[in-house]
Amino acid sequence: MSLLPLDRRAQETPHEPALVDDQDVLTWSELADQVARVAARLLEIAPGPDDRVAVLGDNAIPTLVAHLAGLRAGVGTVATSRHLMVGELVDQITDAGATGIISGPAGAVAALEAARELGLPLVMHGTPAIGHAFEWDLWLAAAPTGRTLPTGRAARPPLVYTSGTTGRARGTEVRWVSGPVPDSSAYLAAMAARPGFPPGPHLVCGPLQHNAPLTSLRHLTAGQQVVVLGGYDAEAFLRRVEEWRVTSTVMVPTHFQRLLALPEEVRSRYDVSSLLQVSHTGSACPPDVKRAMIEWFGPVLTESYGASEAGTVARISSTEWLEHPGSVGRVQPPYEVLVADDDGRPLPTGELGLLAFQAPEGRGVRYHADPDKTKAAYLAPGVFTLGDIGYVDASGYIFITDRAADVVVSGGVNLYPAESEAVLRRHPAVAEIAVIGVPHPDFGESLRALVVAAGDEPSAEELDRFCRDRLAAYKCPKSYEFVPSLLRNAMGKLDKRAMRRPYWRSERTIAG
Repeated sequence: MSLLPLDRRAQETPHEPALVDDQDVLTWSELADQVARVAARLLEIAPGPDDRVAVLGDNAIPTLVAHLAGLRAGVGTVATSRHLMVGELVDQITDAGATGIISGPAGAVAALEAARELGLPLVMHGTPAIGHAFEWDLWLAAAPTGRTLPTGRAARPPLVYTSGTTGRARGTEVRWVSGPVPDSSAYLAAMAARPGFPPGPHLVCGPLQHNAPLTSLRHLTAGQQVVVLGGYDAEAFLRRVEEWRVTSTVMVPTHFQRLLALPEEVRSRYDVSSLLQVSHTGSACPPDVKRAMIEWFGPVLTESYGASEAGTVARISSTEWLEHPGSVGRVQPPYEVLVADDDGRPLPTGELGLLAFQAPEGRGVRYHADPDKTKAAYLAPGVFTLGDIGYVDASGYIFITDRAADVVVSGGVNLYPAESEAVLRRHPAVAEIAVIGVPHPDFGESLRALVVAAGDEPSAEELDRFCRDRLAAYKCPKSYEFVPSLLRNAMGKLDKRAMRRPYWRSERTIAG
C-alpha cells in the first residue's frame, strides 16, 4: 500500500510543523515517531480485538496522537470527557470495554480513581504522574523501537459518548468513512482521501471529546497541519488564525457570539482573510449572529446538521443560507429525507412533522452495546430520526422548528435532562422534578430544574451541590425553580414543551 500523506510529509518535509498546541509543536518527523511509539504501546495494553483505550479529551497534542495511533494500530479509542465524575467515567470505561486510560491534567483525579477501581493502566500527560500512573514522555521513550505493527487488524474507529434519554450515556462509533473497509490501513487511507476541509492549517477550538473537533484527525491524516487551541478564548482564536494563516475550523454558535462581543478595535486588529471554510454545527445559530459572521468572515460559513451516531445528514453554504434563511440545508447523499406524522406516515412537502432520514444498509444510527436504544431511533426499517420537528420546502431545504426528543443543546453540547433528573430524584426533599431548556444569552439554552418539594423546600444551593457531587457539572441544571405541580398532557405524561413555552418569546421553544 502506498504511503499515507502524513508519512510522505515525514519523509519530504520532516522539519515543518505538523501538530501545534498551546505548549508545544511537533514536526512531521516527530509526529510520525510519536504515533509509531504510541501505537506499539497501545497494542500492549489493548491486545485483544475488542479492547479499547479511553482517551480523556484535553485539548493537547497527546490526545490527537493517541487517537491517531489507535487508528494506525487497529486499537479502538474512546473519546471521553475530562469533566466526568469518577462514577460516570467508570461506567463509560466499563461499557466501552476499555483496558487502559490516557489522561491530561483536567481529568487526572477522576482518571486515577477510575484506574484504581478498575485495575487499569493509566498514562498521564501535561502533569507529573501521580499514584501508579505512567508519565507520557517516559511511556513513549520505553516503546520498542523499530517494531513493525501487525497488518490486517480490523479498523477500529473512535467511540464517542452521547448523553442519553434514559439517564445513561451511550457510545457510538464516528462516521468518518463510508462503507466497509478491510483493515485499519485501508481506513486511514480512506480518511486521508476525504479530509473534509480545504488544504492549509486547521484550527481546533472545541473540546476533543466531541466528534466535530476530532474530525481534525482526518485533516492530519491527509498531511495537513492542525493547530489546537487549549481552551476557547475569542481573541486567542483570532490570534491563532492570523499567526498560522488558518484556512478551516469547526465552531458552534457560542463561539460566534463571543467573537462578536469583542470590541471593534480588537476584532479589526486581526487578519482572518486566510479562512476558506468555517464549519458550524452542534446547535441552531441565531439568524442575526450568522449574518454578522458572514459579513465579517465572508461567505465561508458552512452549516452541518446531523449527529455523532449518524454523521452529517444535511448541509448548507453561506450563499444558500442567505437565500433560504433558517434552513439547515438539503439532505446529503446517501440519505433521503422525509417528514412523518405521529403515526410514522409520510407527510407532503411543507407539512410540519417529525424529521426522519432513510439510510442504506450500514449507514443508519447505531449505538455501542445497546440494541434497544438503536431500535428506538427508527420509525421503520432503514428510517431513523434525530428527534427534531420541522418541514421540507419545495426546493428540498430542511427547516427545524422544534424538538421532539428530550434534549437541550447548550453551547453546541447535547444535554439530556434525564441524567440530572435521575440524580435529583434521589434527594429526599424532591417529590417530583422536570428539567427543561430555557434561553441563555451565551449558550443558546441552559438547563432549568422545575422542582416539586416533598415538604419544606430545600435551597437551590443544596440541590446544586447534591447534583454536582454525582454528575459532571456541565450536566447539572444552571437554575432551579420550585413549583406546586408539573404540567402533564391528557395521557398523564410530563409535557416538557408546555413547560418550556413560558420562557420563550415565540411558539418555537428551542434556541435559534
